[in-house]
Amino acid sequence: MTDQSGDPAHLIPANARLRRQRSLWRVLFFVALAVVVLVALGRYAATNTPTDYIARVSINGVITTDPARLKILEDLAADDHVKAVIVAINSPGGTTAGGEELYEALSALRAKKPVAAVISELGASAAYMTAIAADRIFARRLSIVGSIGVLFQHVDAGKLLDTIGVNFDKVQTGPLKAEPDINDPLVGEVRASLQSLVDDSFAWFVDIVAERRNLTRPDTLALSDGRILTGRQALTDKLIDAIGGESEAIAWLETDKAIGKALPISSVFPLPSDGWFGMSRWLGQGARQALGLDGTGAMSLDGLVSLWQAAS
Repeated sequence: MTDQSGDPAHLIPANARLRRQRSLWRVLFFVALAVVVLVALGRYAATNTPTDYIARVSINGVITTDPARLKILEDLAADDHVKAVIVAINSPGGTTAGGEELYEALSALRAKKPVAAVISELGASAAYMTAIAADRIFARRLSIVGSIGVLFQHVDAGKLLDTIGVNFDKVQTGPLKAEPDINDPLVGEVRASLQSLVDDSFAWFVDIVAERRNLTRPDTLALSDGRILTGRQALTDKLIDAIGGESEAIAWLETDKAIGKALPISSVFPLPSDGWFGMSRWLGQGARQALGLDGTGAMSLDGLVSLWQAAS
């Protein structure tokens, strides 16, 4: 016996239950989707509700120029809800241009609102250049600070290339074009031109350290031989202002800069990557680690750098 649809009679109850279950699952799906949308909208509204806060800008890893970071710093200066900025630093330095960009942007920000720099493990070279733009620098007793200096690295592989029978040649418009070459040592006019480049950048670095740390130029030069210091030594040599971390920086902002107590702290850089939008970054890090590369995306720097320890 069959019904009008042609199904056997004993299957009719089962088919009816299946249809009801499908309808139930559809309803549950749309309810869950509605909940997700409402939660997302709630989070968006919460994070975009105007309220006074302290902004945290994190400078981690190797420093290079970054238009997105620069735009965020400019926006912080213009945002009346941002009452102060904490620059959290954990970096060996980076390119001289990247350090200069941060120094100039934070100096402009400092003219509008209080800025405190907090060095955790490491704040050296271009990272220290970044820190001195703040109104006050905090570091742990055993943080690594300093390494005031500039370098240009070059590998002379001439003997190796001669051994394996490889020779480089080129046609150039002048004796310094595309120099130094990988198969030549740094000598003569080429070395002098690069030394001039390093010296010019170094002179500017020394000038801003002397100005911002209220040191004489001779005293600054004595500390600018590339040495690194612990936070405690840096405090003695006036390269930082106080021993401490973020809590000490907040206390200083409240007592010395009249920032409201218990203001929320919001991390504004680097930008967060939540949910599915961060999946590609997570997969990319996993792929790099699987290949034996640095999962943080470490890069090789080319050109003039202010870096405590360049990657080998």
